[in-house]
Amino acid sequence: MEIGIVGLPNSGKTTIFNALTRGQAETTAYASGRVEVHTAVVQVPDPRVDMLADLFKPQKVTYAHVTYNDIAGLRAEKGSFSPQLLNLISTNDALLHVVRCFHNPAVPHPLDEVNPARDLQLLEEEFMLSDQAIIEGRLERLVKQKGKGTPQERERMAQEEVVLQRLLAALQEGRPLRAVELTPEEEKLVRSYAFLSQKPQLIVFNIDDEGEDPSEELTPSWPKTMGLALRGRLEMELAQMDPEEAEEFMAMFGIEELGLSRVIRASYELLGLISFFTVGEKEVRAWTIRKGSTALEAAEAIHSDLARGFIRAEVIRWDELLRVGSLSEARKQGLLRLEGKDYVVQDGEIVHIRFNI
Repeated sequence: MEIGIVGLPNSGKTTIFNALTRGQAETTAYASGRVEVHTAVVQVPDPRVDMLADLFKPQKVTYAHVTYNDIAGLRAEKGSFSPQLLNLISTNDALLHVVRCFHNPAVPHPLDEVNPARDLQLLEEEFMLSDQAIIEGRLERLVKQKGKGTPQERERMAQEEVVLQRLLAALQEGRPLRAVELTPEEEKLVRSYAFLSQKPQLIVFNIDDEGEDPSEELTPSWPKTMGLALRGRLEMELAQMDPEEAEEFMAMFGIEELGLSRVIRASYELLGLISFFTVGEKEVRAWTIRKGSTALEAAEAIHSDLARGFIRAEVIRWDELLRVGSLSEARKQGLLRLEGKDYVVQDGEIVHIRFNI
């Protein structure tokens, strides 16, 4: 899972990036205007993995991971996205949109005053403007290609035109593309365009240390959109402390968990992701799949050979295994279920694939 961190200059994007990645990327009061990316791969904190590792004492423990891309170069001006910048944003699975809510005279706002509702709308409109230009360009090409190609190609282009016209109408009405419901077939027709306003979006309101949470009031009610507030500067400082010192400061400021955990949990929910586990003396490992994935798809996530030679999946919930203490005891008690390839894997299940190739 790759998440692109975007936001207007001096919104605190890199501060949030450092808070999420325990990074040391430089934060400045002035945006350079250069198109550049800071990237970090972060382990997904999961106490279930920790408890399973305590049980099995494996040679290796592997957590799921998230890649964060801090994308610099956005400007607070309409139509300012360069093709290079658009490409960098479009390659991400979801966007983490940092919106400035903090006040700091030493860090000037590019539009002179802090106004999170305006800033949020401004960047959303830029995404929609980019998508509209792509759609209009493609529709022009489809008009020129009408009547050309094989019957199958003409049919596909006709279907694509219908979908694009629907998407264009939504944009012209001021709705982002994530608000348009598409069938799986329609989604497949337009997937290659990687529309920016169609991407799931987690809005992070970067508030002062004592600031109020505006997420409920300001988060749009569009599908695939979530909002939460982080005390960005404080979270960055906490991320760079040793654990004991961080716990003391968290208690002082009433923070129950680090922003990293909150953001990752929200990201999983936003993208419809779950975790399943494989366990043994060699390795305890977390795997990430989409909610609703089958046992066969889980096998494919582990290795294509397991999917190709799939016979059955042995399945047990992680907490049931911890309760009985071992896989052998789980078998003895009949808690290890045998499931077929169409079984829908649930979050937190341990899955062992039986296969033969």
